[in-house]
Amino acid sequence: MEHYKSIKLKPKKEESLKRFHPWVFSGAIASLDDTIVEGDVVEVYAHDGTFLGVGHYQIGTIAVRILSFEERNLDTDFFTDRLQEAYQMRQSIGLVRNDNNTFRLVHGEGDMLTGLIIDIYGDLAIVQAHSIGMHMSKLMIATALERVLNGSVHHIFYKSEGTLPFKAPINPEDGFLLGGSPDLDLVAIENNLKFQIDWEKGQKTGFFIDQRENRSLLEKYSRNRSVLNMFCYTGGFSVYALRGGAKSVVGVDSSAKAVMLADENVKLNFGEDERYSSSSDDAFKFLKDIPNSAYDLIVLDPPAFAKHRGAVRNALQGYKKLNLAAFEKVSKGGIIFTFSCSQVISREQFRLAVFSAAAISGRKVKILHQLSQPADHPINIYHPEGEYLKGLVLQVS
Repeated sequence: MEHYKSIKLKPKKEESLKRFHPWVFSGAIASLDDTIVEGDVVEVYAHDGTFLGVGHYQIGTIAVRILSFEERNLDTDFFTDRLQEAYQMRQSIGLVRNDNNTFRLVHGEGDMLTGLIIDIYGDLAIVQAHSIGMHMSKLMIATALERVLNGSVHHIFYKSEGTLPFKAPINPEDGFLLGGSPDLDLVAIENNLKFQIDWEKGQKTGFFIDQRENRSLLEKYSRNRSVLNMFCYTGGFSVYALRGGAKSVVGVDSSAKAVMLADENVKLNFGEDERYSSSSDDAFKFLKDIPNSAYDLIVLDPPAFAKHRGAVRNALQGYKKLNLAAFEKVSKGGIIFTFSCSQVISREQFRLAVFSAAAISGRKVKILHQLSQPADHPINIYHPEGEYLKGLVLQVS
């Protein structure tokens, strides 16, 4: 094994690593090589000199992200092995097929590649680094992707300007690592539905792949219902609702650009469908202005209300306020799909916020389903923080 720079932990600070949790917090470090800089590959040792793992160093609360608990060179072969394992898992659960070419190939800690996200849209892969170490490894990752996907991906786009730490000592530029052309016209296919995706400038990698299974569930509830899709973004829930036989579908988002893309996706699948309309509006204002019982299925899929722990209290108030508005407006016997994608909000906190809203509304509410992220967004059992998407399907009397 190549000799990397080393970090030694304080006494008794190795226990979490022995339980395979992949983070080393800065407060656990006793000493480190003077020459270590952000992005370096480092070896981590217990205070007694026992090898614990190898990973990427970064200045911040999480000082090391462990990539292997065994002595291993973090080279192209390493990334090839990890990507091969991730791809085989997606194949084994039936995600890689002609009517579904859209999936997450790498989900950070869930695929033992902390700091890395890779989403696949047909023959385009979007690589997103969330750590300096992964940024420094991007060319090895691109080579590994070519090896593993073996001709099925012709374009690799690196999109990390908005995900690397704000004070990072580098200036990442988004751009193609493989292929690419100014007229690249991408249509992603998810469960035999087509979506135009703003993979270059859109949120995350351009599409909320993590809602695929929840969109399929919504499709089954949509028949003959009037559907309101709040925070519709690219229109995923709207398109599934229309295929499910919805009586009407209204998509609402504060971003006019997002609404235009949602409109395009409806046309791509259904042409000029008179059941569909959209509005660029503030969610709270829209909900306040609609008449009672105008909709009998409401989707609440807001962006993360809390990006850090200091914002949790305000976020919970936001979830309560949003769900209360929906409880007050949905028709009798209506259905609400409500979500939180804030990682720092626990499942229990989110459920309590929704419970509080239900209690204030005075309506009878049943939980029909408790939802989470799909299998291509796996949760490392040793890293429970990886569970971020929480959802409830509720019936309101």
